[in-house]
Amino acid sequence: MSLLSRKRVWETPPEVTLCPVSSLEDPGARNFVLQIGDAYFHGFLVRQGERVVGYVDRCPHAGLPLARQLDRYLSPDKQHIVCSWHGAMFQPEDGRCVGGPCNGASLTVWPVKVDDGMVVTT
Repeated sequence: MSLLSRKRVWETPPEVTLCPVSSLEDPGARNFVLQIGDAYFHGFLVRQGERVVGYVDRCPHAGLPLARQLDRYLSPDKQHIVCSWHGAMFQPEDGRCVGGPCNGASLTVWPVKVDDGMVVTT
């Protein structure tokens, strides 16, 4: 089965431990793929200082994953999340598109929290 034909899900169960906050570059972003039953969830985390937010890895414009290269979600100045396919730019703090073909749309939030130094789904 190819990667494109695998069944996808758009949310994860709560209390899945993902990684230590200290393993995330600051500022930086990292991709995660979780197997949920017979399907797969694709998401990414963005860290800015002590704040970590999660998003489903899917551009609201075309439904494609945002990064063409593993973990390449941020602009060179690390101020925005960027769709590498169409150049849409999103605010890291809330996922809102501030430029490009989906201006005004938003990324889908992947609810996460930091608990005792670990990033965990909620």
